Amino acid sequence: MKRVKKPVFFIVAVLILALTFTAIFGVYGQNGDNKTTYIKGASDIRWGIDIRGGVEATFSPADGREATENELESAKSIIEYRMVAQNITDYEIYTDSGNNRIIVRFPWASDEEDFDPEKAINEISETALLTFRPGMEYETTTYGADGEAVYKTPKGETAETVLIEGTDVKSATAQLYQQGEGEELSYVVALEFSDEGTKKFADATEKYIGQIISIWMDDVMISFPNVNSAITDGNAIITGSFTAKEAADLAAKIQGGALPFALTTSNFSTINPTLGLASLDAMVLAGIIAFCIIAVFMIIWFRLPGFVAVLCLAGQMALSFAAVSGYFSFVNSFTMTLPGIAGMILSIGIGVDCNVITASRIKEELATGKTLDGAIQKGCANSFWAIFDGNVTIIIVAVMLIGVFGPSNILSKIFGESTTGAIYSFGYTLLVGVIGNFIMGIGASRLMIKSLSSFKGLRKKSLYGGADK
Repeated sequence: MKRVKKPVFFIVAVLILALTFTAIFGVYGQNGDNKTTYIKGASDIRWGIDIRGGVEATFSPADGREATENELESAKSIIEYRMVAQNITDYEIYTDSGNNRIIVRFPWASDEEDFDPEKAINEISETALLTFRPGMEYETTTYGADGEAVYKTPKGETAETVLIEGTDVKSATAQLYQQGEGEELSYVVALEFSDEGTKKFADATEKYIGQIISIWMDDVMISFPNVNSAITDGNAIITGSFTAKEAADLAAKIQGGALPFALTTSNFSTINPTLGLASLDAMVLAGIIAFCIIAVFMIIWFRLPGFVAVLCLAGQMALSFAAVSGYFSFVNSFTMTLPGIAGMILSIGIGVDCNVITASRIKEELATGKTLDGAIQKGCANSFWAIFDGNVTIIIVAVMLIGVFGPSNILSKIFGESTTGAIYSFGYTLLVGVIGNFIMGIGASRLMIKSLSSFKGLRKKSLYGGADK
């Protein structure tokens, strides 16, 4: 067996411990009265309706308008899109065409403190109006939480003339963009116009060369670029010192488009959780106790490989938390429900099984009289395919659950749309946990075991479950 260098164990162990700590506790800063989140932790997880409760709202077309069934379905689709864009996966939306209404249920935000249902529903029912206007005349100036100026309410020619509206936009996506060579990358919102919008934008940029065309979301100016040349290809970029979340949120608002009619909230109420945070605390305590019992058993029975397994299980749990909270910028946050917790627990059980198989194979090879290096090499090789086959079948099941019960996707054409947060949540956490098992239980654990076996004082077979003689 080709030995792994001694420092590898310490490097991998430190990385796992750092991931575990930051994934659970997060990394935060304080800028005056404003809390700055650098890395999201467990406290940033948005808990599902069954754990923390949420909001139920009934929406009706404003001004007594009688909406058609197609219009109600269109409004439902846009509200659903906004839910998904805000990473709310535990929600229910129904259209009641007979009573001219839409019923929505969704959980509280992770940082909700006031628990005001009327305030909560504004984030999904607002009609965002995007407009391009000449100049940048405005009436008032306020300041955001970051201290940057926010310009509101257009006036003069800016108020009187609308060059392009949101309905002319075909798509909007958040992207990283470099203004020029040597400049830092920044988040922007890239727009693609419809055929009619392309013509309007080309005419506007040709007319206002050397001048400003401001971009407004409702009555807030979000950008005021200077027109350097006519843009005729139907593509534009909105800049504005956005963070990744701000760019994604703005793109989602634009992409979601205006609702087909204004909505009024005819009724809203608070939904009580079926489980509750007290029960969640009890589950967390039970999980910690169970983890400690498993750790003691693994270390006593498998010794050094058992100790490594405990580290890897902690890393696997940390990856699961990170994939739910929004820890990684490239992985959206996720609404955690009770079935989601069940999926996470099941994946941890799979991780334990993975480490037990590897440690048992090493122990068996030592019993046949092989050298320590030979036993580790053979034990890892013999256990790989048994672990791989079992994990791949679980991944297939998890993907099917996500595909069938997740937001509208290609499988919806086969099974019909059935966005059920409970089942989707179970499939998601199960999939993430199994992927984490591949990373930790197969990759990291074997590196650490081989690295530890390079230390002279740790080359006793008894430390790996065998007999020294």
